Amino acid sequence: MKALVITEHGPPDVMRVQERPDPEPGPGELRIRVRAAGVNFADLLGRVGLYPDAPKPPCVIGYEVAGDVDALGDGAEGFELGQRVMAACRFGGYAQLAVAKADTVLPLPDGWSYSEGAAMPVTYATAYAGLVRFGGLRAGERVLIQAAAGGVGIAATQVAKLVGAEVYGTASPAKHDAIRGFGVDHPVDYRTHDVVDEVRRIAGERHPIDLALDAVGGRSFRQSFALLRAGGRLVCFGASEVQAGERRSRLRALRVVAQMPRFNPLKLMSESKSVIGLNMLRLWDERQSLDELIEPLRGWVAEGRLRPMVAQEFRLDDGAAAHRYLHERSNVGKVVLTL
Repeated sequence: MKALVITEHGPPDVMRVQERPDPEPGPGELRIRVRAAGVNFADLLGRVGLYPDAPKPPCVIGYEVAGDVDALGDGAEGFELGQRVMAACRFGGYAQLAVAKADTVLPLPDGWSYSEGAAMPVTYATAYAGLVRFGGLRAGERVLIQAAAGGVGIAATQVAKLVGAEVYGTASPAKHDAIRGFGVDHPVDYRTHDVVDEVRRIAGERHPIDLALDAVGGRSFRQSFALLRAGGRLVCFGASEVQAGERRSRLRALRVVAQMPRFNPLKLMSESKSVIGLNMLRLWDERQSLDELIEPLRGWVAEGRLRPMVAQEFRLDDGAAAHRYLHERSNVGKVVLTL
């Protein structure tokens, strides 16, 4: 099979299309002939060497795919050869063939493109985990979604509105109309305004937020935490600020880490606030399944109440351009590789 391989850590051009052995499905697994693969910011960090959970080069990354069932492992039930599906995979998604556990696979709804399917599984599972499973979001609460125009940001907005929350979302001004269309009640300009001051101005309260979902990192964690009321929860699930541009900068990464707050348990108790760290790969490894996060999404998908937004498609052999596009942070929605 052909796969987009990270040959070494470095800029996007280190990725090359190469021939790799076809993967074989194990017990309870499916092999999927990939038609589209989702691109996540974690992929960019893995490429430059700032994501410790990523495999060492040369390697094939990619967490979520859509395509057609190509082979069934022993015990993989409920699917048929040739069936259109979308799935979460434990790396290996940037390839013509990928293997996924059956409990992370969903039928691709009628009318959905493969690219939409590749924008769904891990992205929406992350949003559900952060908001509902660990964040405990309830109807009537206020949620702040940092980077609301990205793939997870849009997914989180959709999930939050289904729960019945009021949504504040940060994005550059050019993206405000778009994120309003996805359900953000209060777009917040993070580039020319202080996020804390702007949210307080809109809400008219000093501590208006019940839940903040933040994958930006650095001082963003500090801003999100400052806006929490008593009983508020901050869910941290990434630190995209450690990477700017196409090459790794250890100095920038250290600077961003130095800007992150240090949370004192006594202060958390006195203010009755919570800080929750979320790492989807660690959960996946610990529980050997994402079913508890994907299963609740099945009903919403079947009812047509969740549908991903694809920002841009790139061919597999143009993967370097896809990574550059995401580095520029100009996307509204998910970036996808097509095969």
